[in-house]
Amino acid sequence: MATKISKTAVKRERGWLYYLDKQGDVSRTKMATGGGKHGGGKPQKVAKAGVKREDGFLYFIDKDGDVARTPMARRGTRRTAARGKAKTTRTTARRSATRKAPRKAGKRGTGRAPARRARR
Repeated sequence: MATKISKTAVKRERGWLYYLDKQGDVSRTKMATGGGKHGGGKPQKVAKAGVKREDGFLYFIDKDGDVARTPMARRGTRRTAARGKAKTTRTTARRSATRKAPRKAGKRGTGRAPARRARR
């Protein structure tokens, strides 16, 4: 669930992309549309929010036009580095134990499966 960080009440217009810029303020830029039209141009500051970002959170402008954040969904954050390292060494040992011996050059098959006997 997202939590509101700053109330800016930005009114959105169609064709514009609203985002939180590096300074922590709400900015917008023209959206690119299909058919080869390019968006871009110079970004415009819409509202001053002054948000300080923290690691591990995704910041966005919600449907009310306020700045909100939610924890990032990241895979593998619960696993410690030691457990991950031990698991890879066990896996490597298991793989080397199950490897087949290399084929000898003189004993090549025809490449076909053996014929089955017909039932009577």
